Amino acid sequence: MKSFEELEVWQISRMIVNQVCAITREGQLAKDFGLCSQLQRASVSIMSNIAEGFERLHVPDKIQFYNTSRASCGEVRSLLYVVGDNYPGLASRNQDLRSLVIISGMLVSGLIQSTLNRKTSRS
Repeated sequence: MKSFEELEVWQISRMIVNQVCAITREGQLAKDFGLCSQLQRASVSIMSNIAEGFERLHVPDKIQFYNTSRASCGEVRSLLYVVGDNYPGLASRNQDLRSLVIISGMLVSGLIQSTLNRKTSRS
């Protein structure tokens, strides 16, 4: 793998960011500046930390950034519950987005495990 853009998890995370940006620009949710901002920043954090971890040379640094990405998946999922509870008109899109975030979190976990396995096999 030559670049983070080739990682399926980064590609899915990019989709998450695009979908978050789309729903946070619509209807009543667009007026909830605090929630929109936090949701956008957390989703961007998923994608950005995958990229930054991939570019790091030292395994502990990689793992740290991947863990931050995984934690951001949890934050986005939690924020999507806030959206669902307060903006029921977005329920269907919200559920689809939450499913993508769950997939992203699982893929980040796999990335962490494979990175740790490579480190162990090199030792």
